[in-house]
Amino acid sequence: MQHLRKPRRFVLAMAAAAALAVGLGAAPAQAADNPYERGPNPTTSSLDASRGPYSVSTASVPSTVSGFGGGTIYYPTSTSDGTFGAVAISPGFTARWSSLSWLGPRIASHGFVVIGIETNTIYDQPGSRGDQLLAALDYLTQRSSVRTRIDATRLAVAGHSMGGGGSLEAARSRPSLQAAVPLAPWNTTKSWSTLRVPTLIVGGESDTVAPVSSHSIPFYNSIPASSEKAYLELNNASHFFPQSVNTFTARLGVAWLKRFVDNDTRYDQFICPGPSSTSISDYRNTCPLS
Repeated sequence: MQHLRKPRRFVLAMAAAAALAVGLGAAPAQAADNPYERGPNPTTSSLDASRGPYSVSTASVPSTVSGFGGGTIYYPTSTSDGTFGAVAISPGFTARWSSLSWLGPRIASHGFVVIGIETNTIYDQPGSRGDQLLAALDYLTQRSSVRTRIDATRLAVAGHSMGGGGSLEAARSRPSLQAAVPLAPWNTTKSWSTLRVPTLIVGGESDTVAPVSSHSIPFYNSIPASSEKAYLELNNASHFFPQSVNTFTARLGVAWLKRFVDNDTRYDQFICPGPSSTSISDYRNTCPLS
């Protein structure tokens, strides 16, 4: 085989590049492979802390906005890491965003733009709440003051009670979503066999409003395993567990969003095999994650 001699200028340039790489250090392979990775390596303690690594600012959304009833946006103050994924969250029947407001800064501080919505009326049913969650995401990415901070291809939904049922509706309606996190979800629809969005359902063992036996568990079982899914059941928890700070809801919820919105496999460890604690009465999943 004939070997061609490279020009001396080329050789010198390559040597200089190699020396520079040694001096600066090569970029981590994972960062190069995943441009959506945000924040330091996670630990259980960092996920259980009241705030993640990002400082958070807020912006108000007026009730006159089209498609939903306004709300509050929480977003990382820093712009040095580029754009972030976004999550829309709906409260439940007769409730307002204030009932879930601890979730806004908690999730945003891990590198997400979060919009906690007010619904058009406090009596809106899950189908309407699903439509409003999608309208809120459209507002975030197209018209909000923080739209330039958001990667519109990486979006998710969540909600409590009828808002949780609404997040299932939204995920089924818009399969391009990256994740859904229904909390104590309530819905008259029991089968979600056409849902393709990775979904984490969190239920309360002692829920009498949306009993897990007729809501969360049938919902989970009906979602195809090919869609990626997990079910976390909190020991002795009532229907209203999302309305106060809950460590396991936050830990698994953030890990799920990081894994599927940010494609960040550093968070697999919190999902597979999942948490083990006397505070958890059931945990199911489709591990290993693909």
